Amino acid sequence: MPKKTPFYDMHVKNNGKIVEFAGFLMPIQFEGIIKEHETVRNSVGVFDVSHMGEIEIRGKDRLKFVNYMTTNDASKLALNQVQYSTMLYPDGGIVDDLLVYNLKDRILLVVNAANSDKDYKWILDNKRFDVEIKNLSDETGQLAVQGPHSEVVVQKLFDFDLGKLEFYWATEIKFKDIQVILSRTGYTGEDGFEIYIDREYGHQLWDMVFDAGKEFDIKPIGLGARDTLRFEMRYCLYGNDIDKTTNPLEAGLKWVVKLDKDDFIGKESLQKIEEKGVARKLVGFVVAEKGIPRPHQEISSDSEKIGFVTSGTISPSLKKGIGMGYVDLPYNKVGTKLKVIGKQPIDIEIIKGPFYKHGSRK
Repeated sequence: MPKKTPFYDMHVKNNGKIVEFAGFLMPIQFEGIIKEHETVRNSVGVFDVSHMGEIEIRGKDRLKFVNYMTTNDASKLALNQVQYSTMLYPDGGIVDDLLVYNLKDRILLVVNAANSDKDYKWILDNKRFDVEIKNLSDETGQLAVQGPHSEVVVQKLFDFDLGKLEFYWATEIKFKDIQVILSRTGYTGEDGFEIYIDREYGHQLWDMVFDAGKEFDIKPIGLGARDTLRFEMRYCLYGNDIDKTTNPLEAGLKWVVKLDKDDFIGKESLQKIEEKGVARKLVGFVVAEKGIPRPHQEISSDSEKIGFVTSGTISPSLKKGIGMGYVDLPYNKVGTKLKVIGKQPIDIEIIKGPFYKHGSRK
C-alpha cells in the first residue's frame, strides 16, 4: 500500500494529479508543469517533500560516525550548519546523496525518498562508535517554500530575522508553540526554505504558509516542476544521474569528497580511481535545434558510441532541449558537438555550469 504524506488531503483538495512515487501517493502536477515551474522561478511555490527520509543520529560520537559514513567532512560543520554529501559503497559506488544537519544534540540525515529504507539499513549495518540511530521518516512532515519571494512569505511565520539565516544553515524554532527545523535549503536554484515538522501538525503549517503567501499568489507545486527546476540547475538526481554504478569523481561531485580526512566507506576505492584517472564524466548539454533527449539514449561521436543520456527534458525557462549524461574522455570538453541517437539523431553541444543561470539562489 502506498503511503500518504501529511499533506495528501491538501493535494486532493487542490486538484493535484496523484501518482505513486517512491512508495507514496504524490502530486505530479496541479495547474501544469510549465506554469508551476514559472511560479517558482518568478514568485513563490510550495512543495510537499515529506516523502524524503529523515534519519537521526545521537550519541557522543555522532559526528565521528557520520564522518565515517559520508564523503564530505562533517567534522567541519558548525552548530546548525547544513552540508551536502554522499554515502558510498566500498567500491566507490553511490549509496545516496543527502543533507547532513548538525543540530544541537543530534545529527539529522535527510535522504532520498526511494532510498530511505535502504539507507537506514546501510547505516545500521555499518554502525560503530557510541551512537544511537533512529528512522524518523514516517513521523516527519516537510514543506519546501521556494522562489524569489520565499523569504517574505516565511518571515511572516517566525519571530526570527531570516536575513540572518544564510544558505545551507538551519535553526530549531517554534511555530505556533510547535518545535520545527527551519533551513535555508532547496533544490530549485531559487532562494527558499525547508520546514520540518511533526506530521500531526502538517495541516496547520500548510494553511499558515498559504495564508502568508496570498499577496504573491502562492501555489502548490508538483513533482514534475520539481524535476525540471532541479534539472535546469544541473543538480543530480539519484537513480538517473548517480547510483551504485557511478562514483562521485566522475559525477562532478568531487567537491563533496574530502580524501584528506580520516577513513570513510569507499575512501580507498576513490583514491585508486583518482590515481588512475576517471574514464568518463557526467556532462550537461543543450540541443542545437529541435529534439528532446531521453534517459538511456546513446551519445555518439562520428557514429561511435561514447556515452549515454541520464536525464533529458525541454527546459521551460530556455525553451529548448537539455540533457545530462556520461561521456568518455575527452568528449566532456565544453563546446564539444555530439549526437544523441533516438528515432532521429539530435545534435547537442556540451556546456559548462547550470543550464539556467538567473536563479535567485545559485
